[in-house]
Amino acid sequence: MKNMLIHGGKKLSGTVVIGGAKNSTVALIPAAILSRTPVILESVPVIQDVTNLMAILDEMNVSSTFADCVLRIDPSHIQNVPLPSGKIKSLRASYYFMGALLGRFGRAVVGLPGGDDIGPRPIDQHIKGFEALGATVTNDHGAISITAPKEGLHGARIFFDISSVGATINVILAAVTAHGHTVIENAAKEPEIIDLATYLNNMGAVIRGAGTDTIRIEGVAQLAAHNAHTIIPDRIEAGTYLAMAAAVGDGVNVKNIISEHLDAFLAKLEEMGVVMDVGEDSIFVYPSGDLKMVQVKTLPYPGFATDLQQPITPLMLKAHGEGIIIDTLYPKRVRHIPELVRMGADITIENDVIIVHHADHLEGCEVAAEEIRAGACLMIAGLMAEGDTTITKAENILRGYDRVIMKLRNLGADVELIDEAAPAEQALRAEN
Repeated sequence: MKNMLIHGGKKLSGTVVIGGAKNSTVALIPAAILSRTPVILESVPVIQDVTNLMAILDEMNVSSTFADCVLRIDPSHIQNVPLPSGKIKSLRASYYFMGALLGRFGRAVVGLPGGDDIGPRPIDQHIKGFEALGATVTNDHGAISITAPKEGLHGARIFFDISSVGATINVILAAVTAHGHTVIENAAKEPEIIDLATYLNNMGAVIRGAGTDTIRIEGVAQLAAHNAHTIIPDRIEAGTYLAMAAAVGDGVNVKNIISEHLDAFLAKLEEMGVVMDVGEDSIFVYPSGDLKMVQVKTLPYPGFATDLQQPITPLMLKAHGEGIIIDTLYPKRVRHIPELVRMGADITIENDVIIVHHADHLEGCEVAAEEIRAGACLMIAGLMAEGDTTITKAENILRGYDRVIMKLRNLGADVELIDEAAPAEQALRAEN
């Protein structure tokens, strides 16, 4: 277990460079096993999820090396083994191995996914897509077994009941090597879908319409990577640092940004009164004056991202009036609220609606990061607070934020990561 210790109350200034998108990376790594040749990914974020996915690749006899944000994956000697292990349980995005293994081998056995506890995220749309392609799906003691017919997967028209990023990605991974033509309707439109399609098309896939609600795929026999792929910048990391800069910044430049990916978030910051200079690939955030309270409603892309409702919450505490946050995607994503209240926030939950009031003062204390974005929220609140804030379960923050301690320190934050010794180790230290 790791704790993040923040000595709050210090203004941040300088430049922070955003890393590659976590939500692209966790799909691109499983997708690499579709290639018959070695794969090179550039601008890979240094996060725990990458380490976890590399460990899963290793179980399949897929070698990988990671240095200087470049990940090299060699699937030449891949073995199709069941993946019901603990590593799968700890990482929700590991379910992309379902589509990737099905597309590569026609069979996949993958443990039911874990990840952050932010409410129900069923995989029924994934299963619906696999079955439409001709696969048989069964649940065998907590592991999903997916088998293509003897003649292989076939193209199909698939209409998702809800616009699901995970299901869209998984069906793309299975369909790129299926026989014939596949049409995915009500597909997710997130930038990470476009990134995946670009990556696969450069391997020889034929995918059209990524970024729209209708994606068309012509199946090909096999894929092979020939060029390195550079991952798009992480819009959620960017939004987190923009909110942080507005909350505790004394002039912060956030670089390596695709601002179009943040249109809904930037509009909300502007509505609050945050002053920014939006450049070609960077945004400079000026020190904040008086801020106005806003209403936030999360929606599928291009709407306000659910992953940014928590990072914007501490900034809203600085605004005057009453603010409302409604998460239409994950209404139970509120585990950060009791922690903020402990720090002195005037914030309540009524019927899954978060109601925010101005808080003149936050006081550092011990809080828990129950999931990635809750951790980001508490990190910003800790920087705003007087005194020391200890964030337990900080490994959740490390799962999603690239070299976060280094980046915060470069901005002038007084922050450190502390390993919490296991009880047996603590006892041993005491004896010595």
